[in-house]
Amino acid sequence: MMEEGEKQSSGGRWRCRWLVDVGRWRPSPAEFQAAAAVLPPHDRPAIHRFVREEDRKRALVSRLLQYSLVHHALGMPFHQIRINRTLEGKPYLQNKNVNLPGFNFNTSHQGEYVGIASEPLCLVGLDIVCISKPQRETALEFINNFTSYLTDHEWNCIVTADSHDGMLTEFYRYWCLKEAFVKATGAGVGFGLQRLEFHHINWTNISLCIDGEEARKWMFWLFKIDEMHLASIAKGHPEDAIDSFRRTLSDVVIQEGELHTAIEIPEEAFTLLTVEHLIQLHD
Repeated sequence: MMEEGEKQSSGGRWRCRWLVDVGRWRPSPAEFQAAAAVLPPHDRPAIHRFVREEDRKRALVSRLLQYSLVHHALGMPFHQIRINRTLEGKPYLQNKNVNLPGFNFNTSHQGEYVGIASEPLCLVGLDIVCISKPQRETALEFINNFTSYLTDHEWNCIVTADSHDGMLTEFYRYWCLKEAFVKATGAGVGFGLQRLEFHHINWTNISLCIDGEEARKWMFWLFKIDEMHLASIAKGHPEDAIDSFRRTLSDVVIQEGELHTAIEIPEEAFTLLTVEHLIQLHD
C-alpha cells in the first residue's frame, strides 16, 4: 500500500499521493515550532487555534503537505506559494500556471494519517477514514445514525455483511468514497450524500450513480493503509466542479482525450513521508 521515500509516478512530479503517519511524530515544543516556522507567517495562526495537541499536529502536517507538494510539483519557493480556500473549504493554489491549467490538490486526515493527492488535469479527491469501533452502541446502531446519507442499495450491502466488524468496514468504504467525490468537486458538506450510489465488484471496478444516472467521467479507487485506516481516490472531469471551485481553475481548454487518459491512469501506491522529509523539501 505504501512506499517509503519519494518516487516518480506515471503522472510526473505533478501527480502525487503522499501520506504522513502523524502518530509516529512526537515533536518537542521546540521541534513543533521549528516545523511551523517553515510555513509562511500568515498560515501559522490557524494551527494554534486548535486546543488538542493531536489536532494541532494534523493541522500543521496538512499545511506542510500542501506547501511541500506545490514546491515539489511546480518548483515554487514556499514564500511565493499562495494557497487559499473556497467558501466551501476547498484548498486551491492562487498562483496561476499556464502549463498546468487544471492543477489541483486535496488533503484529508483522520486517525493516525494525514494525506494529500494532486493532479495536473483532472479533478482529484482524497479521503481517509479510521475504522473505529463505537464505544456506547452496537455497530448497527452506529451505522443507523447515517441512514439518511446512504441509498437503499448501499444500506442493504452494509447490513448483510457477515459480522459487526464487516458492517463497519462496509459502511466506512461507502462513506470514504462519497467524501472523496464531494471533496474533488469542491462541494463539501453541502452536497446531499444520499444522491450518490456506489457499485462495485469486490471493491474493484467501482462506479458511481448520481441521482440514478451513471457518472461516466469519474473513476474511484479504495486502498487499505493498515488494519484501521482506509483511503479513497476520486478522479473526474473539471466540468463537475462547483462554481466557486471552477473559478479557481484556469480557463484554458483541455482536450477531452487528455482528460480521459488522466482519469483512467491506474492508481499506484501512496508514498509514505515523514515530517522531516517535508522540511527537507523546503530546504
